[in-house]
Amino acid sequence: MSEQRCPVCESGRLMPFRVVDGKIYLRCQQCSATVMEPSCRLSADEELAIYALHDNQPGDAGYRRFLSKLSHPLTEKLASGAQGLDFGCGPGPALAAMLEQAGFGMALYDPFFHPDRSVLERRYDFITCTEVVEHLHRPAEVFRQLDALVKPGGWLAIMTCFQADDDRFNHWHYRRDPTHVVFYREETFAWLADHYGWRLEIPRKDVVLLQKAQNVAG
Repeated sequence: MSEQRCPVCESGRLMPFRVVDGKIYLRCQQCSATVMEPSCRLSADEELAIYALHDNQPGDAGYRRFLSKLSHPLTEKLASGAQGLDFGCGPGPALAAMLEQAGFGMALYDPFFHPDRSVLERRYDFITCTEVVEHLHRPAEVFRQLDALVKPGGWLAIMTCFQADDDRFNHWHYRRDPTHVVFYREETFAWLADHYGWRLEIPRKDVVLLQKAQNVAG
């Protein structure tokens, strides 16, 4: 188990961290991510059954307030008419609706609910990932994909609960969701920004804005 490589940075060694409720969690020595041991994950069908229970309606005022933690600092960065992709939008793409109402074009992708992969064949001024990266079984592959999908100078906006207090990990509500298999610290996003050459901003807790360099070829 100690020989496993981190699925977030692919360079750090995963070491034993905790066993909670029968689930094994590992900690990366390089990027500080915390990862559920693969044998403890749900199957795809089990995950889908849980996702289908989510009731995040685009018109729900409380859910919109929650998403505004990301949408407000992001839209301040965007030029008029910017085109975006809501990656992992889920069954009720509320954030995309909010951004469309603000004047931005939006495409949708979700492997379960909006699986049209043609939207992954073009590039975007910005990409949003709200409550997505904690579900990824192969996060490094997805981060490389997202980097390729963002235009030079564009933005990748991520919202996920930062894992900060190890003493509270066992009872942390975010850990108790069985579909959450990766937990990120601020240091994890700092590592990712350095690795990909992104400029990192953390405008508020649990929100990350990553800007791709302007001088990227292509």
